[in-house]
Amino acid sequence: MIELGDTRVICTASVEEKVPNFLVGAAQGWVTAEYGMLPASTAQRRENSRTRQDGRSQEIQRLIGRSLRAVTNLKKLGPRTVWIDCDVLQADGGTRSAAITGACIALNMATNRLVEEGVIPANPVADSVAAISVGIVGGAQLLDLDYSEDSRADVDMNIVMTGSGRFVEVQGSAEGATFDNEALATLLALAREGIAALTRIQREYLA
Repeated sequence: MIELGDTRVICTASVEEKVPNFLVGAAQGWVTAEYGMLPASTAQRRENSRTRQDGRSQEIQRLIGRSLRAVTNLKKLGPRTVWIDCDVLQADGGTRSAAITGACIALNMATNRLVEEGVIPANPVADSVAAISVGIVGGAQLLDLDYSEDSRADVDMNIVMTGSGRFVEVQGSAEGATFDNEALATLLALAREGIAALTRIQREYLA
C-alpha cells in the first residue's frame, strides 16, 4: 500500500505464464495494468470503476502500463505477462501518481521473485519510475496537490519520470488561466525534486 497524504492505493503484481495474442511468437513479455476506485474511496460513494469502467479509469491504467513498460526490458522478461492491479482505497488527489509509484515497487517485487526462483536470469526492470502532481493554485506553485488544491488549480500537471531523471510522460493543462515558459520550467523542476524524493523511498523499500 502506498500513501501520499490521505490518498491510499493498494498495488499488486501477478505473473501469468502467457502473453496477449498480439505478442504470441514475439519472444518477449508484457506488462499491463488495471486501475479502479473502490466505491467508498471518495467523499460520496461512487460506482465501482472495476465493474463499470469510465474513460478516466481507462486512461489511467494505460498510463500506468506505459510508465512501467518504459523501464522494463520486455525481451528479458520472456514470454509472460505481469499484471499490475491498482485499487484506490481512499482518494484525496494524485491517485494516478500514487498508483504509478506504488506499481513500480510491486513490479520489482514480482520480477525479483522470478529471478530468485530461477525463472529468468536477471531482473528485466532497468530503472525505477515514479510520478507526482504539480500545479499553480492562487499564484502559488505546489507539489503533490490534494483534492482541495487540485479542484481550484489554475494549472494542473502530472509528471512521470524515471529514477535516472528522464521523462516518461508530461500531462498538463490550464483551467481559466494560461502559463508561460518560466512557469512551466519551474513546475518541471519542482516535479523533479518530488520524484527524486520518491525514488529514494522506492530504493530504500526494495533494498
